[in-house]
Amino acid sequence: MVKGLSTLIPQLAEKALAANPEPALRDMLCTLREQFKVFDALTRPAQEQLIRDALTMLAKKREPDQTTQQQVTAANRSQILNTPIRYVKGVGPKTADALSRKNVTTVEDMLYFLPRTYIDRRNVMKIAHLQPGTHALVIGTVIRSGSESLSSKNKIFNLIISDGTGTVAAKWFHITARYRAILQKQFPQGQRVLLAGMVSTFRFSLEMHHPDIEPLDDEDDIDAKRMIIPIYPLTEGIHQKTIQKVARATAVTYAPLLPDYLPRQIQDKYRLVPLSEALRRVHLPETSDDIEALSQMQSPYHRRIVFDEFFLLQLMLALKKQGVALEPGIAFQVPRDKIAAFISSLPFALTAAQLRSLTEILGDMEKPAPMHRLLQGDVGSGKTVVCLIAALAAVWNGYQGAIMAPTELLAEQHYKTISELMGTHPVTVALLTSSIAKSVRDRILAGLREGSVHLVIGTHALIQEGVEFHRLGLAVIDEQHRFGVLQRAQMKKKGVNPDLLVMTATPIPRTLGMTVYGDLDVSVIDELPPGRKPVITKVFHENKRHEAYALVRRELEKKNQAFIVYPLVEESEKLDLRDATRMAAHLQQDVFPEYRVGLVHGKMPQAEKDEIMQSFKRGDIHILVATTVIEVGIDVPNASLMIIEHAERFGLAQLHQLRGRVGRGTEQAWCILLAQYKKSDEARQRLAVMEKTNDGFKIAEEDFNIRGPGDVLGTRQSGLPDFRVAHIGRDAKILGEARKAAFELVAQDPGLQLPEHQLLRQVLRDRWKGRLELAGIG
Repeated sequence: MVKGLSTLIPQLAEKALAANPEPALRDMLCTLREQFKVFDALTRPAQEQLIRDALTMLAKKREPDQTTQQQVTAANRSQILNTPIRYVKGVGPKTADALSRKNVTTVEDMLYFLPRTYIDRRNVMKIAHLQPGTHALVIGTVIRSGSESLSSKNKIFNLIISDGTGTVAAKWFHITARYRAILQKQFPQGQRVLLAGMVSTFRFSLEMHHPDIEPLDDEDDIDAKRMIIPIYPLTEGIHQKTIQKVARATAVTYAPLLPDYLPRQIQDKYRLVPLSEALRRVHLPETSDDIEALSQMQSPYHRRIVFDEFFLLQLMLALKKQGVALEPGIAFQVPRDKIAAFISSLPFALTAAQLRSLTEILGDMEKPAPMHRLLQGDVGSGKTVVCLIAALAAVWNGYQGAIMAPTELLAEQHYKTISELMGTHPVTVALLTSSIAKSVRDRILAGLREGSVHLVIGTHALIQEGVEFHRLGLAVIDEQHRFGVLQRAQMKKKGVNPDLLVMTATPIPRTLGMTVYGDLDVSVIDELPPGRKPVITKVFHENKRHEAYALVRRELEKKNQAFIVYPLVEESEKLDLRDATRMAAHLQQDVFPEYRVGLVHGKMPQAEKDEIMQSFKRGDIHILVATTVIEVGIDVPNASLMIIEHAERFGLAQLHQLRGRVGRGTEQAWCILLAQYKKSDEARQRLAVMEKTNDGFKIAEEDFNIRGPGDVLGTRQSGLPDFRVAHIGRDAKILGEARKAAFELVAQDPGLQLPEHQLLRQVLRDRWKGRLELAGIG
């Protein structure tokens, strides 16, 4: 058999690749290069088979009617990717079962199961220069081998290796007698070896535990042994070497077969490597690759995979937006004189930010396409009045408006606020929640059907069966992140393409907004009503509790009120936390006996909760002890102080929402974060952010940086896709590029109808099947 093919063929393939051939030829050359790198390690029959396969491949390439990669059908692509992992060479039932615990069940899953880091084995080191705690590659000679016993069951096999500058011990623990015999036979005294692994020390001697080791002979090409080794996330029942072997086999066999669905002009414009090359090189890096970039997922190969993940999401959002733009909506005639009269009748002036947002919303409502807009505004910035004016514009056009809130408490608060603002205006406003009496509910449902109810405010009860509108023109969804994308769609179905306004008091970082609300236009209310002072926030530790209580007393003496918030309703056996029920009794009896202390929590019946809230609002209760049930929507202008117990246990967004319950009047308000000494670094960061700023948008960015995207919105309900490789924080720049590319493509080919986009269209369908309704290409 010919010697040297393991070096010659890869070298020739590299030269040919340097000429930048067309994709199909490029993939064939890459396959030959990878397959022949391991040529010397194959058995004689396997070597002969590889040569035959290579000759057949080259002969086919010369045929003029060769099917190019572009003609590989979408069905073929799906078939390749959906191949069960058990059919990959070297995967038995046990390995397949272990991989399934990491959600790797198909070839596609394996291709996208990326290494978590990489080890540099390109440079052979002298043993004298080895440093404990680093990975190293050494070449030396076995000077001693043998076993030693730690106990009757635990025997260690030992090889001492020298390269003339020093010695290192290679050790194997808990191995079978059979494996010990194999090692002893393969690595006798005097055998030259290549050794690679993590360096450690024991009694001042250098060691490697369970290293990679290969026997070397004079003809071995050392250069072929130098490489960058991928390291994968592990799961129980599978070794690193097994995953490496499976990933290598998958990448070599299947990556070259994948057609590239990304249009050529996008690949060129954004300097993206071909998909098959990206998927192969993340698993099989070349010695010339930048190991730093690989380990930080910043290599050109990672960039391509990340770009694709973002691009497919943005393409779906662009098509959704395009689909909305193509749908016939309602072109409202905005009665500006009536709106101006209503604004001037309000007991307060609108801020510039409120007026700007209102102008944007009314501008959308005048267009013939349905409005899809997100209204972001911090707690207390005045979103309710803006959405009310938009709803009135719909009502004055002969349509109905609906406002959906996440809790009964918030729905009731909107209802009361809106009823007060409406005054004598002849508009019928109704409240629909699941706890209202059946007779009242039936009356409201009849009014909605007939059109005599103009504006309805409610909870998810609004999207249930049996709720029919006479003529729904505007649907407003408040606190969107509590509702999934599905509820948004259900609300829209209650009318014929009504305008949709989504409101949130949880400011969303820009990058996150691009992914979750990428199909919505955005308005921002970024200033508070005049006269409102920023809440002063201080972190107190347990030893300052008496000072916190002194502050409460000071505010109560000024005829103000206070909230004290606890994370738990009742005492928990597992956690050493103060709880609301016990503390309310303690505060009433021992600390503030001369004042009235109330208690409200989520486990109470709704009627009892409402009664206590109303008593607090009227001023009958001076201190309200509560759980996070008050996080959303209680408006008590007289409350000027909040103490949050165990503040280290709350997330940033929640702390910010809670703090928004005070400072709604003209008095200076305070928020005291009572924290325990034992807290994580993350908790310390959160509390520092709260002390530093009242700006909800800055807090959202910080929260995003601390916790990452999935948690900020609560991934499960947000409809945020599960990215396999992309990270919204780390890859924000690529997200921007992918968004631009997707929206430009949809502008050129709105339905992805062009022949060259058919594979992309199919890939998009496969990616999002069942996840979201795709406007225009479903």
